[in-house]
Formats: sequence, structure tokens, C-alpha cells
Amino acid sequence: MADLQTILSDGKVAVVTGAASGIGLAAATRFAERGMHVVLVDNDQGKLEDARKTVAAQSKNTDARIAAITTDVSDREAVAALEQTVSEQFGDVHVLMNNAGIQPGSSLFGPEASWDSVLKVNLMGIIHGTRIFGPKMIAHGEPAMIINTGSKQGITTPPGDPAYNVAKAGVKAFTEALQHELRTTQGCRVNAHLLIPGFVFTPLAARGRTEKPDDAWTPEQTVDFMIESLARGDFYILCPDNDVDRATDEKRIAWAAGDIIENRPPLSRWHPDFAEKFKAYLKT
Repeated sequence: MADLQTILSDGKVAVVTGAASGIGLAAATRFAERGMHVVLVDNDQGKLEDARKTVAAQSKNTDARIAAITTDVSDREAVAALEQTVSEQFGDVHVLMNNAGIQPGSSLFGPEASWDSVLKVNLMGIIHGTRIFGPKMIAHGEPAMIINTGSKQGITTPPGDPAYNVAKAGVKAFTEALQHELRTTQGCRVNAHLLIPGFVFTPLAARGRTEKPDDAWTPEQTVDFMIESLARGDFYILCPDNDVDRATDEKRIAWAAGDIIENRPPLSRWHPDFAEKFKAYLKT
């Protein structure tokens, strides 16, 4: 991507949600290391301020401003207030990374509150951020990008956490529509990208573990892969990990699409009549 070095450079502005930990914190750090002004956004004020100090310590630009703004991305008015503050204090935004997410767990007929919270943060948080920041990013006319964090669970939709799957499937569809809108808007220099992490050891995925499993990537590995993918101009940033390589991901995704094409039962990977066929297919 010819504009990437221009975007990720001294004096440009990055806004990262879900920045108090995990992938968001790693991304904010990488942006600061390139000399950008960085606005870290999260709803945990204590962790957010600690994250701001961590990121500031890694900034290569002594003139760069590293700010922390507590915001609930599920609240549209709060995101609008965030955008106004960023606009007034930092000016034009060049990177918007809609990364905030939660995973409290859900079941199909489980508590409504679990569904509401996941959809409001994981899906509507991304929609709010994009729709509120996006128009000004287009209007300022400089190269810019919107990165939305999706999930493989939004593509292959494995059983076990349907609310999360629905939200992340929505993020995929929304970001695809966004990129089409951007590329068909005359004079627009903003691109969209869908980050699809693998197994990453973050607070969201830790589930009580204190040490990184061997199969997992670190957030830093994931963000480094993201930046390499952005340099190639990739829209779908499909991350491997230490357990699953790209070839396996591709086969899983193709099999999921095949459920529709071949009229198999949904989620046939886990269906007793097709589980062995899927295992054999992975070996081909």
C-alpha cells in the first residue's frame, strides 16, 4: 500500500478503541513507535491510564501526544463526544481502529443481557465509530484507513457462543460494505480493512490463564502481521497462529461456504454425518 508509510508517520493521528490491553494496546504502541499522535480509548479508566503511560514510553516522537479518553463505544452519543474531542484537540484522524470487544459468553436461549451487551459493543461500537469518524476522514482528503477487528468466528461461526458469532459476522458484512462505499466515492483516499485474528493471548481470551499457551500468538505478533498485510494492501487480514496456518484456515472457510453450495446441514463440521468427511478433507 503506497500510502501506508505516509499514514503511519510523524504527526498523523491514530484513534484505537479497546486500547487498554491486548491487540488494541499493541496497535497503539506500534503507531506510537512510528511517531504518530495516538488516542487510546477504552471504558476501563484505570487500565487505560496505565496503557497510555506504556504507549507514551515507546513513542519515537518527542512531540507526539499520547492521550487516553474513557468512552463506552456502545453509546453513540459518547462516541460522538469522543470524535468532537479528538477533532478539537488533535485535528484530522488518519487511522481509526475499531477494536473494542467483549466476550462474556452466550447461549441461544440464554440471558438477553449477554446478547445485548455483545451486540452493542462488538457490532454497534464498530458501526458507531465508523459512521461518526468516517465522514471527516473522507473530507480531509489525506490518505487514511479504518481497521475493524472481526473474528474467524464471524466467518465459520462455530457452535458455543452465538451472540459473539452474530456480532462478528455483522462486522465482516459491515466492513465489506464500507470498503465498497469508500472505493466508489470520488476522490476518497480512505481504505477499510478487516482484521481477522487467530488465537491471540489477550485478557479477552485468557479465561483464567496467566501464561500464554504455546498455540497462541501474542498481541504484538498479531499487530506486526496486520501492518505487513496493510503494506500489501490486503483487505482481509487473516492471521495465523502457532496452531493453525493459513492453509487450514482457508480449508475451514471453504468448507463453511460449501455447506450452502452443496446443501449440507449448517455447521456440518460438527454434524455427526459429516465430521469424518471434514477431517478427511483437511488432509487433502
